[in-house]
Amino acid sequence: MTEVGLRHLFGTASTNSYTIHFFRDYVELKKALSTRGFFSVIYSLSGSREQRREGLMLLSELSQLYPKTQRIMLANDEREARLVSHLAPSGLHGIISKTAPLDVLQAQLVTLLRETRRVNVNAHNHWYVSSSRMLSPTERAILQFMAYGYSMPEIAAQLERNIKTIRAHKFNAMTKLGVSSDMGLLHAADILINIPLAGEEYALGEGAIVAH
Repeated sequence: MTEVGLRHLFGTASTNSYTIHFFRDYVELKKALSTRGFFSVIYSLSGSREQRREGLMLLSELSQLYPKTQRIMLANDEREARLVSHLAPSGLHGIISKTAPLDVLQAQLVTLLRETRRVNVNAHNHWYVSSSRMLSPTERAILQFMAYGYSMPEIAAQLERNIKTIRAHKFNAMTKLGVSSDMGLLHAADILINIPLAGEEYALGEGAIVAH
């Protein structure tokens, strides 16, 4: 979503109590965060894989350095929103699909800005309800290795498994996550690595900062 799109998104009476700051440069964003407190960071997931990875890493860093700052992600579509939700239910305060109608998107955003704690609890509970559809430890390990550039034979060697077994686990992961290509699986791997679940530790496109 472009800066124009983000400004239009916030151009409603329901969000006029917030001051919006836009950043395209990570250095400027980090400098701003070090000099003043922000209520929320809204990240639009877009751009090349490298840009997306940088944005995800930034969100992970924010969760550690500024744990009281709300973090909201704008996903490109419903499929991507579900993917992020499945892989990182407690790593973000909210996930919204950019394909939703403008009035729905604005309503969801206002709800997140006003009711962060309750939304988090609901998202966390939803993850436990649907945990049977989550990735197995082996499937998660495969995605982690993929994110770091390992090939299937190399992953099989690392996990001490037959290559056919690794490919079967990879196919199962793709089915569970609803992706149909290696690029989609790499996207999932990047999310898994950079926005881990609560308690887990594994070795920005266009964005907006909201000050209340």
